[in-house]
Amino acid sequence: MSRVYNFSAGPSMLPEAVLRKAAAEMLDYEGSGQSVMEMSHRSKVYQSIIDGCSALLREVMSIPENYEILFLQGGASSQFAMLPLNLATKSGSADFVITGQWAKKAYAECKKLAKAHEVASSADKTFTYIPKLDPSTFDPNADYFHICYNNTIYGTRYTELPQTGNVPLVADMSSCILSEPVDVSKFGVIYAGAQKNMGPAGLTVVIIRKDLIGEPREGTPTMMTYQIHAENGSMYNTPPTYAIYICKLVLEWIKNEIGGLEQMKAINEKKAAMLYDFLDSSNLFKGTVEKEFRSMMNVPFVTGNEELDAKFVKEATAAGFVNLKGHRTVGGMRASIYNAMPVEGVEKLVAFMKKFEADNS
Repeated sequence: MSRVYNFSAGPSMLPEAVLRKAAAEMLDYEGSGQSVMEMSHRSKVYQSIIDGCSALLREVMSIPENYEILFLQGGASSQFAMLPLNLATKSGSADFVITGQWAKKAYAECKKLAKAHEVASSADKTFTYIPKLDPSTFDPNADYFHICYNNTIYGTRYTELPQTGNVPLVADMSSCILSEPVDVSKFGVIYAGAQKNMGPAGLTVVIIRKDLIGEPREGTPTMMTYQIHAENGSMYNTPPTYAIYICKLVLEWIKNEIGGLEQMKAINEKKAAMLYDFLDSSNLFKGTVEKEFRSMMNVPFVTGNEELDAKFVKEATAAGFVNLKGHRTVGGMRASIYNAMPVEGVEKLVAFMKKFEADNS
């Protein structure tokens, strides 16, 4: 069976070159006589893998030396609790902008552990835009200011960052990390589940400014403490070893085959423009997001007819374009066109959509 074009929001497709290298090394990693999957995380050979992954991430993202890179587990959702437990230690409060389901969940989790303040929300229009922010509504004493940089479900992204002054800006970048250059120094914490742009599910990456790694709130469980993981090189317990190895291969692919994040951005812009240009010219399909805030990674669209939407998803799947059904809270369709989706995949999807429109108009 030939490989399909997988438009899943996550876990998502991986670069074919990465899968081939992983397959070649499955039984014997670099002459060690064993798979990374069965390798002791305390061995020298595995230490070189996790160190290499960390060094590559620092290089590819230009992460300053005053930031720690942590390889954790529990998904980005675990960070919804770890952040208030570790950061909400002075005023005990945090500011949130609610731009979708994940921002809502981060806000709700914080409320269980600290004070959470909703600065703004785009819920009034089903999260189809990023709300304009008034800095006078920000709490200058907040311990952190939380945003979801790219909204996987609703297909929006920030076009400019909130100006939070001395309050650390914290960003969930699960669905856009490594898609374009980012000035890490503008953030206190960047966190991301790996299963969209970095590797397989099971790995959560946290990039945190070192001065923010302090004493957590009293009673914080050991495994929820940033300092413990930082002091132990992300090895306090067994890390997600194979997921870290695949992340290293993805970073090698971005660096050596793509040429870095500027080139990755150019490719992603080309793919997104191709799909949005078609949606804007189509008489059948329509994008659901205000143009100013359109995501490069997640593109939701509808026909306006639920039966026709269902027919499109069914026929697209049969044609080898899988996981195009939209999130249950939005309906319609969604094409997630992460880094590993080749330009050819978007070209062929657009050609299929044109044919479907002609056949159903």
